[in-house]
Amino acid sequence: MSAATTRSRARRAPALDRLCAEAVDLAREAAEEAAAPGVVGEYVEAVAEGDRVVTHFFECAEPGYRGWRWAVTLTRASRAKNVTLDETVLLPGPDALLAPEWVPWSERLRPGDMGPGDLLPTEADDLRLEPGYTGEDEPLPNSAVSEEMTDRADAEDAEFVSRTPSRGAIAAVADELGVRRARVLSRYGLHVAADRWEEAYGAKTPMAQAAPASCVSCGFLMAIGGSLGQAFGVCANEYSPADGRVVSLQYGCGGHSEAAVMPKPPRPAGPVLDSMAADEFPLHPTPSPGSVPTTSPDPSSDDLGHS
Repeated sequence: MSAATTRSRARRAPALDRLCAEAVDLAREAAEEAAAPGVVGEYVEAVAEGDRVVTHFFECAEPGYRGWRWAVTLTRASRAKNVTLDETVLLPGPDALLAPEWVPWSERLRPGDMGPGDLLPTEADDLRLEPGYTGEDEPLPNSAVSEEMTDRADAEDAEFVSRTPSRGAIAAVADELGVRRARVLSRYGLHVAADRWEEAYGAKTPMAQAAPASCVSCGFLMAIGGSLGQAFGVCANEYSPADGRVVSLQYGCGGHSEAAVMPKPPRPAGPVLDSMAADEFPLHPTPSPGSVPTTSPDPSSDDLGHS
């Protein structure tokens, strides 16, 4: 037998065993025994897995397993007519409804997903962070307290005074300066934060495009420290959509402090006729100057009409 003939037989698919293929009832009984009543559906097909090994497939009628199939594998020994059960499993079919691929929680987490009591641990090699202060456990090679310098000093019988600050001293200085943090934002972390803030409250947002002016000239902008303070600030306008958020200096909204000055309301003029007050009329009017005075007649000079 040549090598080509051997390779062709190895590549040839196994033939479907007749006795195993005809044992459909045995396969269905095995599937119904493994599954719940009424879950095994219609018969699908039989597939040869090897010499005298055949797998029968049945539809799965259980809700939530659309496209899945019960697979029952039957086999028989060489020159034997007795078919035996190998295994019964539930397998997904070509169009089966499958769960999405598992994704680690660190990749599934999105901004705003954390709630009260949730903890978000950071990895030791997080690219967004870097050591907040120097002072590793091992001194530098050229340090006065390095092992190399110590061995040389012992060999030369020399003495020296170490001037290298210890880790505790550096931490004390950092605490005094108010920067005692184990890790701080790295340059990569700063760029990532800046890109995120620029996308949410930057110059290219629709609100900024329609704003009368940018935040760099707004009186409600609160400055922040650090290198990011050159491009960002915090909005303190309660009527702005970005109130309490970090905004780009090129961002803007209709609540700009200098967008429009509210004019003072005009004061109305005094009333021409006060209709609410009572008019005063004197009982004895004063004679006007230039008028002829009137005197009352003397009773003694009155003509009584007789002599």
